[in-house]
Parts: sequence; C-alpha cells; structure tokens
Amino acid sequence: MTITLRRLLVGTALTLAAGTLLAQASGLTRTLVGRADVSVPGREAVVARVEVAPGAKAGRHTHPGDEISYVVEGEATLLIDGQAPRQVNAGESFVIPAGVVHDAHNNGSSPIKLIGVYVVEKGKPLATPAP
Repeated sequence: MTITLRRLLVGTALTLAAGTLLAQASGLTRTLVGRADVSVPGREAVVARVEVAPGAKAGRHTHPGDEISYVVEGEATLLIDGQAPRQVNAGESFVIPAGVVHDAHNNGSSPIKLIGVYVVEKGKPLATPAP
C-alpha cells in the first residue's frame, strides 16, 4: 500500500469517527453499514442506520450529496430549510437535496429509527454542522 493511499484511508477513518462522535453527542447516532461507488464519477453511496433518541434533536446539518431515508420505527418532526415542518412516521420516506440545512426533532418517548442512503461526494465528511 502506498503512503498516499494509506494517508487517504486513515484520513477517511478519522473523518467518519469524528462525524459519528459529533452525531452521538447531539442525540443522533449514525452507524455506517455499507459504502460503494456509484455510476456518477466522484460520488459514492453510504448506507447507515440512524437513530434519534427520545426528546433529542439531530442538530442542524448538511450533507455533501442527497439523503434518501426510510423511517423504520417512531416519528419525528423533520425541519428542512425553505419548507414547512413535516411529521415523518414509520413506513414513510423523505429526500433531502445536497447541501440543504435540515434537522429532526424527536418529541416522543421512543427513538426514531431510519435507514439513510446518502449519495455524496467522495472524501468529504458525511455530515457537517450548520448554524
């Protein structure tokens, strides 16, 4: 393995770990379960199990690509900049375009669990906090 490839792999691992720690601190847990190249050059698909704890907020953030999510359990209020707040429930899905600031508030007493698919730019953090 070349030094450049090794540095890229270590940098990617550190970026993912930092994103996971930030997410967990806000009441959101994102567990990566898959990653693969897609047909668009410079992009990859990342699949994750996502959970927002009861009473927690995911925190305003963006992704460097589209988020496509399916709600497995629970319900939350989805806040997407430029749109009216929307309640999402088990069995529903939603799409958030690349770079759009969004948040999710779980006002219930049980966690909301999602499967998120992110088609994002390679080499960028999966999520970035937003003001």
